[in-house]
Amino acid sequence: MTAHLFKSEQLMPRPVEQVFDFFKRPENLDAVTPKNLGFKILTPSPIIMQKGAVIDYTIQIYGIPMQWQTLITDYNPPCSFTDTQVKGPYKTWIHTHRFSAQGDGTLMVDEVEYSIAYGLIGEMARILFVKREIEKIFNHRRKIMNQVFGEKKE
Repeated sequence: MTAHLFKSEQLMPRPVEQVFDFFKRPENLDAVTPKNLGFKILTPSPIIMQKGAVIDYTIQIYGIPMQWQTLITDYNPPCSFTDTQVKGPYKTWIHTHRFSAQGDGTLMVDEVEYSIAYGLIGEMARILFVKREIEKIFNHRRKIMNQVFGEKKE
C-alpha cells in the first residue's frame, strides 16, 4: 500500500472566518461536489462540526453506489480541520483543510493523503482513473468557491 499526496491551493478575497464557516458546515459539501458523484449526506442535519464527529454519505463512482463515512480527527477553527475516512472507496483517505490569512483574503490549502487497496491493480487504477478523478473534484470545487466567494486577484 503506497500513500499518495494530492495538494490544492486557492486564494479567496474573504476573511478566514468567513471561508472556514462555509467549510465547517458539511451540508455545503453537496454544493462543491460534482453532480456525477451522486453525493448525498445521510447524517441528519444540523451536523455539529467538532473533533469526533462522524458523517455518513453515499457517493457513486462510475455509477456504482458506495457508502462513505468520515471521522473528524482534528478540529482547530478557523485554521484547520481533518476528516479521515472510516469506511469508503479508499484504503486510506486523510483530508486536511487549512485556512490562513493572506493579506485581506484567505489561502485555503487542501492536502489529501490517500492509498488504494488491491496492490498493483489498485495502483494501475489510481494511475489510469483515480488521480484524474481527484483532480476533477478539486477543480470543480475551485470553480464553485470562485462563484461563492469570488476570485482573488493578484
